[in-house]
Amino acid sequence: MPQFFTAADGTRLAYDDQGSGLPLLCLSGLTRTMGDFDYLRPHLPPPNSGKLRLIRMDYRGRGASGHSGADSYTVAQEGADALALLDHLGLPQAAILGTSRGGLIGMYLASIAKQRVLGLCLNDVGPVIEKQGLTRISDYLGRNPAAKTHTELAATLPELTAGFSHVPPQRWLQEAQLHYIQSAEGLRITYDPELRQAFLAAFNGSAPDLWPLFDACAGLPLALLRGENSDLLSAETAAEMRRLRPDMLFASIPNRAHIPFLDEGESIALIHDFIAKVT
Repeated sequence: MPQFFTAADGTRLAYDDQGSGLPLLCLSGLTRTMGDFDYLRPHLPPPNSGKLRLIRMDYRGRGASGHSGADSYTVAQEGADALALLDHLGLPQAAILGTSRGGLIGMYLASIAKQRVLGLCLNDVGPVIEKQGLTRISDYLGRNPAAKTHTELAATLPELTAGFSHVPPQRWLQEAQLHYIQSAEGLRITYDPELRQAFLAAFNGSAPDLWPLFDACAGLPLALLRGENSDLLSAETAAEMRRLRPDMLFASIPNRAHIPFLDEGESIALIHDFIAKVT
C-alpha cells in the first residue's frame, strides 16, 4: 500500500519507501506510476539487505496521487515535489533512476539542487527529444483505449508497440494491467486527463534547449540506457552524450524501443554498475 505526504500547495502525493542503505529515488515516465519499476524490483538488493533504500513516487495527477490541474503538471513542479519527498523522508541526498520524464526531472534537479543528487541513471531520455516520439505520445495521451478488457488490450499491444520484439504475451498482459484500470465501461487511464493539455502546451511551444541540464550533471556519476529502436532518444543524441561524458555508463537494449522494461539483462547489469559507482 502506498504512503502519502502533502505538498506545499496541499496536493496529496503517494510514495513507496522500502529498505535501507543507498537511497535510490525512482522517477517514472510521463503517464506512468511507481509501478514503472515493478519489473526491476526483484533484481535489486532486497529490502532487508541494508544495501538499498528503494523510493518511488506517483507524480501529482498520476496513480494514487491527487490531481492538481494541467498548469501544475510540469517538470519544474514535479521536481519540486521530488525534493519535498526527500525532505519528508529526512534525506539530504539520493541517487536517481529516471525513466523518460523522470530522467528530465533528474537532470532538472541536477541544475537547481545538485547537492541533493548522488548520481543519475537515465532510462531512454536525453537532452534532445525527438519529435517523432512526441507525436506518437500525443496520439494516445489522455485517451482511454478502445479495448474493453486487459486481455483484449494485451492482444493488440505487440502490433501497437513498434520496436519491441521477443516480448512474451504475459508481459503484454502485465503492461495492460499496470497502466489501465478495469471499469464497468472498459479500460481507463491511471492519470488525470488534463495531463494531455499540459503536454500539448509544451509540445506546441518552442523546443527548449535541454543541453544545459545535461551539462549541469558534470561531476555526478551518470548512466544511460537506450532502447536500440527508441523513437524518443536518437542514437546520435546518445553518442553525443557519451562524447561529452566518456565516463558515463551506457547500455543499448536490444529488441526494445521507448522505453525498456528495466528487467532486461543489459538493463539490470548497467543499473547494478550504477549503484556500485554511486555507493
